[in-house]
Amino acid sequence: MTSNDRDDLPESGEAPGLESAEQEASRSLPSPAKNGAVKKPKKKALPVWLESILLLVLALVLAVVIKAFFVQAFYIPSESMEPGLVENDRILVQKISYWGDGSPERGDVVVFKDPDNWLAFTEEPGPTNLFSKGLAKVGLYPTGGHLVKRVIGVPGDTVECCDSEGRLSINGYPLDESEYIAKSDGCAAPMLQCKMRPTKIPDGYLLVMGDNREHSADSTAHMCRNPKAEQCPPTRGLVPIDNVVGKVWALIWPANRFDKLSRPDVFKDVPDPK
Repeated sequence: MTSNDRDDLPESGEAPGLESAEQEASRSLPSPAKNGAVKKPKKKALPVWLESILLLVLALVLAVVIKAFFVQAFYIPSESMEPGLVENDRILVQKISYWGDGSPERGDVVVFKDPDNWLAFTEEPGPTNLFSKGLAKVGLYPTGGHLVKRVIGVPGDTVECCDSEGRLSINGYPLDESEYIAKSDGCAAPMLQCKMRPTKIPDGYLLVMGDNREHSADSTAHMCRNPKAEQCPPTRGLVPIDNVVGKVWALIWPANRFDKLSRPDVFKDVPDPK
């Protein structure tokens, strides 16, 4: 080998065209990303069918939570709340209205569990087929099996009917109910033949009435006709506050009658019980 041949060899002493093991290994490694970070492989997306199932499960869970703690859909089973709420109307009930120290107030329209077999057998009990029953369980179908009435008397109130003009009185204050009750030639308590003795509402109970007084199986339809009878307790016809599901917040269907319900102004002037 001549001196010229030696000059053509690489400085490392290796033969031309040959690489060290370290150089070959370094070429097989992934090149580092910018800023020194190693690029991570992309995650594989879920199949569409699995993603759809997960979204459906999440929606059902949310529906159950919302139904249990916040709002629930119901329907009006009869004509007892006309003219404001018509049979088969869909309503939204706000459950959080009476949380904490809150309790139903005079004039509220409330949904409550049947206190003593008030529901007539002719009323539609709610969803009948398996699919709609399943939707009802998770709050996605308006449910029946409950009653909808307006709160007239709260604990401590004395309710009486009727005065010379056929009006209902609460704590001695006669109510002008023309704003919300159905027009009638009778009095405000037709179920009691306009003769409702002064009734003091005990703690834990409500006196409720429908707005269509002549067609409402409400407190006045179930109260004792003879209060001295032993088989008729003084709370008969009244609704336990614990039975109240919540306050009717809005009429949501039919869409052309959508309306948010509010307490009639006449109840603001009712004095507190003495």
